[in-house]
Amino acid sequence: ARPDMFKVQLRAILRASVYGNLKLMYPMISGVEELEQTNLILEECKEELRKKKIPFNNKLEVGAMIEVPSAALTADILAKEVSFFSIGTNDLIQYSLAIDRTNEKIAYLYEPAHPAVLRMIKNIIDAGHKAKIWVGMCGEMAGDISFALILLGLDLDEFSMPPVNIPEVKQVIRSVTMNEARQIAKKALTLSTGKQVEEFSKKKLKELLK
Repeated sequence: ARPDMFKVQLRAILRASVYGNLKLMYPMISGVEELEQTNLILEECKEELRKKKIPFNNKLEVGAMIEVPSAALTADILAKEVSFFSIGTNDLIQYSLAIDRTNEKIAYLYEPAHPAVLRMIKNIIDAGHKAKIWVGMCGEMAGDISFALILLGLDLDEFSMPPVNIPEVKQVIRSVTMNEARQIAKKALTLSTGKQVEEFSKKKLKELLK
């Protein structure tokens, strides 16, 4: 709606990119048209900076936040346009299960372990890896030890979480081999309900972290 404001932000990010390991990520992407449009605007910003001889990192990694079902289901198409994905689980779960986390009457339906959510996450990761891009996750699910083994087994590349969650999640990840984690994820994908997935995951955690 406001490409003029968007350009100010993009130019600022580009200018800052020469000072550190900076990445750019577009939020709330719903389809490839949006990605194509934003990348065109980004190229315009790069050209403007070149003309003014303002330095920037031309190899800046550009990614997309996958947090709506339409993006999750077309991840194979989106993966061709970016350098990485980040799965935004908070919104993805909410939109996928048609619930409102802020409405206390139906908040109980917010279910990260729902089979539909796990299948979507698998689809996103698989699509990203097929296109040879890395896939991360931000949102509460990435910092929850209940899901660490499953996400690891689905081949998630990067977990983003508050610092307070890092020690526990790190301990869980270090407690298994990749093959063990993949077997756990494979089994979780065969279960019929979110409750079954959570019970199975907690059982595996207890076995590993005696």
